[in-house]
Amino acid sequence: MFAEIITTGSEFLLGESVDTNSAYIARCLRDAGIEVQYLITVGDDLERMTAVLREALQRSQLIITTGGLGPTVDDVTREAVARAVGQELVFREDLLEDIAAFFARAGRAMSENNRRQAYIPAGATPIRNPVGTAPAFIVETPSSTIICLPGVPREMEYLMQNAVLPYLRRRWGAQQSMVTRTLHTCSVGESTIDSLIGDLESLNNPSVGLVAHAGRTDIRITARAVTPAEARRMVDEVEEEIRRRLGDIIFGVDEETLEGIVARELAARRYSLAVLETNTAGAIADRFRRALAELGQERLLLVSRVEPVIPADTPAASLIPRADDFAGNTHTDIVMCVFGSGEPGQGIHGREPGRTYIVLRTSDQQAVLPFRYGGMDPHTQGWITTRALDCLRRVLLGLPLKEL
Repeated sequence: MFAEIITTGSEFLLGESVDTNSAYIARCLRDAGIEVQYLITVGDDLERMTAVLREALQRSQLIITTGGLGPTVDDVTREAVARAVGQELVFREDLLEDIAAFFARAGRAMSENNRRQAYIPAGATPIRNPVGTAPAFIVETPSSTIICLPGVPREMEYLMQNAVLPYLRRRWGAQQSMVTRTLHTCSVGESTIDSLIGDLESLNNPSVGLVAHAGRTDIRITARAVTPAEARRMVDEVEEEIRRRLGDIIFGVDEETLEGIVARELAARRYSLAVLETNTAGAIADRFRRALAELGQERLLLVSRVEPVIPADTPAASLIPRADDFAGNTHTDIVMCVFGSGEPGQGIHGREPGRTYIVLRTSDQQAVLPFRYGGMDPHTQGWITTRALDCLRRVLLGLPLKEL
């Protein structure tokens, strides 16, 4: 079954709000084994919403809308759906009674314009909404099903769990099971990952896709099968091949984070860590503190210092005494210093001067790793922070350090 999600709200198109409803609905449908093929946002315009719904009816078996069921003039979903399926809006006294009862429970007076919410397309099946004022509804056509949900996230989520998903199971029975797994890689770019596993990205089932972040590329594997066990087996096979090709570039799976893995390894060894930062402005220590808090290891010794950026032409050799001095004052098991310039390097904007050096010291080794990025913009800081954390991961796990 192919599904489509349509969000209505001009506030999303103006950048005033972020659409979180679509992501929530997509995850629910994914877990139910239903593939979402289209996700569309439409402004509060009756003609445009009607046109989008008519297009959706031509290509999708299941259409879920969110938003546009309120009591105001710009809430156009009810009328747009009625027009798209060739029906009139009809007034439902029982829905108005539900709305009035909601206001009574809240100790508030119902406005006259709330009557608009008691209208739904003729022939539609209402979905009672005990947690809000906007009734939802289902419209069946010979080829498609439209389910209209309110835009308030709390209401939408309640109705999705308590009405929509049970309805889908009754209506279509068990769909194919879908299993998704995400492998996290770091310290190489998306294009490098693509060059190594590009042929796997052309697979249909399981499917393989890439999502790039600053310093990290995620590899998403999705499989569909009759049973969850079969889908997991298919994902396992593709993951094994990806790991064979990428090796220790992969640092984690699904909810694992790089700082979480490093913090876990530090805690397991009872190691203390000192971090000196310049152009990352404390971002590395901040990520560590959150990870340590999640582990309940807030007391694990973490010494952190932020210093000014270095000149772009600073020689690497001159930084070692600074790192030695910092290490001598901290008395920790591992010391990491990130010395970076304020100017961007050749990795950003095509400029040459910028530079960052990561100096790592443990009881038995010292490494100075040059990195051609400099600067303090968020993208650069994301790259440098991830690279620095990866260096720590490699030291803790006995993996070779790679020049940045």
